[in-house]
This record gives sequence, C-alpha cells and structure tokens, in this order.
Amino acid sequence: MGTKLLLLALLPVGVLLTLTIVSAAGQWREAARLRAFDRSAQVSFAAGALADAIAQERLASMLDELRPGPDAEQNLADARRATTAALKEAGRRADEEGRFGDRMDEIGRDLAELRRGHDNESVTVEHVAARFGAVVLDVVELVVAVEAREPSAFSRSVADAHLSMIQATEAAGAERSELVILFARPKNTPSPTAARWPALEGARLDTFRRVASGPLKSRLEEVLARPESVFVRQVRDQLAAGDSWRYPTVERWAEASSTRMDALRSVTRAAEGELRASAAEGVRAAETRAWRDLVLFLILLAVVTGVALALRRSIGRPLAEVAKGAEALAAGDLAYDIRHRGRDEIGTVAESFRELRATVERLTAEVRTMTDAVDADRLDHRAESGEFEGIWAQLLDGLNGTMISFANLRGRHKEAEREVENLFTLSADLLCIADLEGWFRRVNPAFEEVLGHSPEVLLGRPFMDLVHEEDRERTRAALSQLGDGQEVFRFENRYLRADGTYCWLQWNARPIPEKGLIHAAARDVTERRRVQSEQNALRRVATLVAQGVPPERLFGEVAREVGRLLETPSAAVVQYGADGRVSTVGDAGAAPRAPHEQPAVTEVAQTGRPVHTGGATGVPIVVDGRLWGAVIAAAPGGQELPPGTEKRLAAFTELIVSAIANADSRAQLAASRARVVAASDASRRRIERDLHDGVQQRLVSLQLELRTAEALAPDGCDELLDRLAHMGRGLQDAFDELQRLSRGIHPAILSKGGLGPALRALARRSPVPVELDLRIPRARLSEPVEVAAYYVVSEALANTAKHARANVVNVQVTCEDEAVELVIADDGVGGAEPARGSGLIGLADRVEAIGGTLHVNSRLGNGTSLLVRLPAPRAQEEERA
Repeated sequence: MGTKLLLLALLPVGVLLTLTIVSAAGQWREAARLRAFDRSAQVSFAAGALADAIAQERLASMLDELRPGPDAEQNLADARRATTAALKEAGRRADEEGRFGDRMDEIGRDLAELRRGHDNESVTVEHVAARFGAVVLDVVELVVAVEAREPSAFSRSVADAHLSMIQATEAAGAERSELVILFARPKNTPSPTAARWPALEGARLDTFRRVASGPLKSRLEEVLARPESVFVRQVRDQLAAGDSWRYPTVERWAEASSTRMDALRSVTRAAEGELRASAAEGVRAAETRAWRDLVLFLILLAVVTGVALALRRSIGRPLAEVAKGAEALAAGDLAYDIRHRGRDEIGTVAESFRELRATVERLTAEVRTMTDAVDADRLDHRAESGEFEGIWAQLLDGLNGTMISFANLRGRHKEAEREVENLFTLSADLLCIADLEGWFRRVNPAFEEVLGHSPEVLLGRPFMDLVHEEDRERTRAALSQLGDGQEVFRFENRYLRADGTYCWLQWNARPIPEKGLIHAAARDVTERRRVQSEQNALRRVATLVAQGVPPERLFGEVAREVGRLLETPSAAVVQYGADGRVSTVGDAGAAPRAPHEQPAVTEVAQTGRPVHTGGATGVPIVVDGRLWGAVIAAAPGGQELPPGTEKRLAAFTELIVSAIANADSRAQLAASRARVVAASDASRRRIERDLHDGVQQRLVSLQLELRTAEALAPDGCDELLDRLAHMGRGLQDAFDELQRLSRGIHPAILSKGGLGPALRALARRSPVPVELDLRIPRARLSEPVEVAAYYVVSEALANTAKHARANVVNVQVTCEDEAVELVIADDGVGGAEPARGSGLIGLADRVEAIGGTLHVNSRLGNGTSLLVRLPAPRAQEEERA
C-alpha cells in the first residue's frame, strides 16, 4: 500500500522531471552546436584573410612580371611574407578545429609550386593570374565548406552576408588582374573575359544586400560611393562600350582597384564581427536557458525529496520491519519477531508472517529428524505429513518419496560396488589405484600373476623401485603429466618380475586431481615387443643382404643383432673348415670362450641340426647341401636361454645362406666380366699387332716398288706416270685408313704415352670442342684402368658427336684416394637411356669388370653427364699432371 502511494506521488513529478531534463539537454546541445559553429567561424575568418593575402600576392607577382624593378621585387617579397603568415594562421585554426587540414596542406603545396614557376620565369603573366585565381577559389570554397554548419537563423544570414562579400571581393580581384594585363599590353579590342567579373561581383553584392543587416548595407553603399569605386565603374563602362579611349596606366588601375578592394574587405571584416557576435550571443542564450532548466530541475527534486520523506515516516517504517522479518525468514532465521501490530493491511501482513514462522519451525523440526535418520542409516523413517496442510504437506510427502528413492539407490550402489569388485578381481589386465606420490593404493590379482610379487610387496614399497633403471626418467615424466591433470595412453615401461627378469607393460592412466589418485590399467606386451624386435632385426639384416654388403660385415651385423635380440653379449657366427677347424667370422663383441670350446658348436658339427644345450644354442648354416657354419648364442652369467631360441635363430641363418649365395654369384659374375674384358683387350692388341707387322708392312713395300717403277719409266710416258702416281695416292690412302683403324682397335699412344696423351689425342680428333681438366699422376696407372678410362671417354665423345647436338664437352679426370674419377658432361639435348641398348651398357660392363661404378644423368634439355669411378691403388706418392 505504501509503495502504491509513493508511486502515485512520484508519477507526475517524474514526468515533469523528465520533460525538464530533456529540455535542459536540448539547450546544452544547442549551446554545444553554436560553440562548434563559432570555432568553425574562426577557421572561416582565417581562410578569408588568406584569400585576401593571396590576392595581394597575385597583384605583386603580376606587376613583377610586367614592371620588373627593385620596388616590384620588394612589394612581392612583402606580399609573400603576408601570405605565408596568413597560411600558417589558417592551418593552425584548421588543426584546432580538427578538419580541413588536408585542404590547407594542398593549398600550401599549390602556392609553393606557383611561386617556384614564377621564380624560374617558366610561366607567363596570364598563367600567374589564372593559377593564383584558382588558388583563391580553392580558399573561397574552403570558406563555403567551413560555414556549411547550421547556426541560428540570425547567424545564418550573417554568415551568408560574410560569404557573399568574400566572393564579391574575389571577383573584383580577378577583374583587377585581367585589366592589369590588358592595360600593360594595350590592344585594339577589350579583354574577352574581364567583362564577366563585374556581373559576378554585382550578383554577390545583391545577395549581400538581401541578407545583410542595415549597418552593413549602409557601409557597403558608402564604399561604393567613394572616388576609387567611381573610377572603377567608369573604366568598366568604357570597356563595355568599346569606344576608342586611352587606357589608364597599370599603376593607376592597380592603385584604384586595390583601394576599392580594401574598402570592400573592411565591409567583410565588419560582417565577420557581426557573425562572431551573433554566435557568441547564441551560445550565451542557450547556456542561460540550460541553467534555468537545471535550477527548475533542482527545485522539483527538492520537492520530491520532501514528499518521499513524509511518506517514509507514515508508511515506510512498518513496511521495513515486515520486509526485514521476511528476509530473516527466507534466510532461515526464525528468531526474528515482527512487533508491529495494527488493523491496516500492514498489520495483517505482519500477523501472516508470524504464523508462517511457526509453521516453518515445525517443518524444520521434521526435516532435521529425517536428516538424522539418514545419517543413522534408518532409511525406513517417514515424516508425519498429516499435521500440515497444503504445500507443506506436499513438501513432506516429497521428502518421504526422496527417502524411498535414496533407499533404493543405496541398494543399487552396493550392487554396483560388488560388480566393480568382481571386474577388478577377475580382469586379466593389471588394474590399480595409485597416488601421485608414487605408491600403489590397491592392485588386482593380475599383478601377482604377471609380476610374481605379492600384494604386500607391491603396496609396501614405491612402485618406482620396480621400474627398470633405463625407464625411470620417462616414468617420472608420465607421473608429472598425470599430476598436471593430463591423461596418459599407451605408455610403455619395464617392470621387475619376482624371478629377476623384466616384462614390458603398456599403461593407460587417468588422474583424479581432487583426490590425488590415479586410476590405471596395464597390459603385458612383452611378447609383442619381442616379436617386433625380432622382425626389426631381421629387416635390418635383410636390407644389408639386399644391398650386397661384404660377407664379413654381414656376419658381424648378424652376431650383433642376435646379441641385442637375446640380450646377451655372447653371440657369434662360426665357419667349419675342411680340416675340421672352427673359425669365428662375426661376433657380438663379448664371447666368454673360443667358439670351438662351446659344446653347441661341436654338437651342431656332429649332428647338422639345431641344438639347445644348457646356456647355449646353436643353429647350422647349410649352403648348397653342405654344412658351412653355425650361429651360436650363449646366455650371460651361466643363465639359460628361453626355450624356442633356436627357432628364432633359424631366420637369421636363412639370410646368411642367401648372402653367401649372392656373394658367390657376384664374385663369379665379376670374374666372368674381367675375363671377357681381358680377352677383348688381348684380341684388340693381337689384331693391332697383326695389322702393323703384316698388312701395313706389305703396303709400305708396295709403295717403295711403285716409286722404283716411276723412276724406271722412260721419258715421254706421261700417261703411264700419271697412272703410277694415281696408284701411289691410292696406296697411301689405304695405308692411312688402315693406320686409323689400327689406332681405333688399340691406340699406340695409350700404350706408349699413357692416359693423359691418349685423352689429349681424342680431344683433338673430336668433332665437338672438348675442354680437358686432367689431374692424374705422371706415373703410369695399371693397364686395365687406363684402357677402361680411355674407352669410356672415347665412347662418350662418339655418342656426343652422333646424338647430343652439343656445343662443348667437359672432361675431368682426377686421381684421389686410390681411385680414378672421370666426369664427362655436355650441354646437348640429353635423354640418353642405357636401358635402350646404347653403347653405355658396354661401358658399364667394362667399368664394373674391374670393380668400378658408372652413373648416367641425362634429362631432356639438360645435357648428359657420366660419373665413372675406377679403383686404382698406388704404392707410392704421385705427382699431379
């Protein structure tokens, strides 16, 4: 009731206060807008002064062009200083306003460029007048933009009058500039453009008369009645009539028009004063109205406050007592008593709260009794809801239902605990609960089955003691990760069994940060890791077999892989000799005794089968049906190897058999290639020797006999002499062809001079230019190496001439580290493929026959390069060629 009365009292007052606040806010906004217009007007006034200064500089610049001299230069300098000062002031005003700064900078740049053109004498006086006029128009447009804000109605008319005077003054200045040019250069006809400016000036002055105040209009008429204004009108009339008359001098016209423009500017300054005064007056009026509204608002606020205090004394105190009692009851405080008693509505509410407190006290007692029953696990207790009515009875019935549900939930919880306990106990995986300090709190029976430790041992020591030393740092890092609240999945480490061996466990763990516990499950992955390690070891050995490494290296790697796989340093590969001797061809590096002292070695030799005797295991190596050797492994420290070790070693023996067979095949292939190459070289030398000692000598004898026949021929037998000479030339050609053939079969220069001279001879005979870089010793290399190198270069140059379309071939030969390297590269079309049956296959056979290698790189468009490496061991230090 009190609240309603307060609302009724405050509603009209609130509406009135709202209207007052809105009105005051509007007046303050109006004052702010007028202050903003006043600041903009300062920019406008500075821009108007800048326009006047630029107009004065325009006249001074034109007179300096038309009537140069010391006085003109001094006037121009003074005008420029005045313009610069006006430009700085306008820029400062624009910066204070926060607008038009870019336009002021642009005006400054245009003015600077115009001055440079005038100083460099690169522009005409007409150009000066036009450009200055454009700059002044930019300034006038800036004034228009500045005064575009919406002031009061009176300020708007004064602003229009001010702008009209600026534009009229600029029209008079433009007319002055054009007539200065006209009078300086008299012509028979008037200026074609000067006539437009009086019309524009008149239009602007008419606008001024229409919007300006009376004093401004009177001042304008006074200016227009002055002698200089009369003189300007007379000149305009003469020019408009086109009569023949004598032009006034430039100085006379400039002086009269400038005096008239100064008078017009005084009118502009008077308009500026009125505009400034009107803006200030508008700001004062708006602020006065705002303060008036604010005072009215404060008076109304005081009246409302008095009314509220009066209402509080009659209604607020009882309501506050009732409200405090309700808050206490809501907070569970049943001791607070509402003392107010009355026959009004507030008294009725107080009595209702007192009855409610009594009911809540009885209800609280029932709830407390039910809570005690729950704590005592007496879940069959029920509240007496018949003593209550309405919602209170329903509340107690709900509590009774909750007690029934809680009893059912307790039963299901116990059943779930029994199921979890069964799963925890029967799980084949290792399940545990641990703390973040590194102790097991609870473990399932699978721990004892896998590790062999009793629960007392597992719970009685930190679990880090059971972790392998090499895995403890990683285990601590995982424990730290769990401590940070992160889960850990598929983490593997080694745990110590009761028998002293280690097993691999894979863990999944989840932290319970609020309890400081870890729930974890582990699985024994020892067998999987063993199989994986075995496959990795076999893969590494198989890779070495495929790469064709030497057998002695392969046997050592097999022994080391077997040692790592069985975790023993006593592993070796032995070979049985024809005389019954046993030799070690590869070991893991720590055999406890000689191979022939191992019982497994003797038993494998006797039976030819895998054996497992005590702490050693042996598996035979059978090559082509004969016992070649065996793989032997012994457990360290007198221990025993696990059963089935011989089966794991059988895969290694199969790889060793493949490596031995591959090595024999490669050796036989290399020997066959060497024999073929040696036979081919011997055949080449024999054919070359037969040609030199037989056919070539016979041709030389025939040439000598033919010369004798020419000497015996009688004089006058010219035809016979010609035929004999023809036969001589034919014999010589045949001899030369046979000599070239002989050199191609086996060059004599290679046999006599060695590889360097032979390669130089090849380079000289090559149709493609060859660049040689020979870094070979002066001492001769072995004949197979020289022959192979010679024919590689010869065949490469021949292929380049036939197919490559190259411009140059680079041949580099170096001899380092007991090997000869040849690099033959051209800049041809590339695309050579040895697989298509080219001569490169024969070169590869020759190179590989003496243990060398040949690599071809020939991509289309990138030329062809051959890299050949030939073994060339040297017995002594050699000098470079």
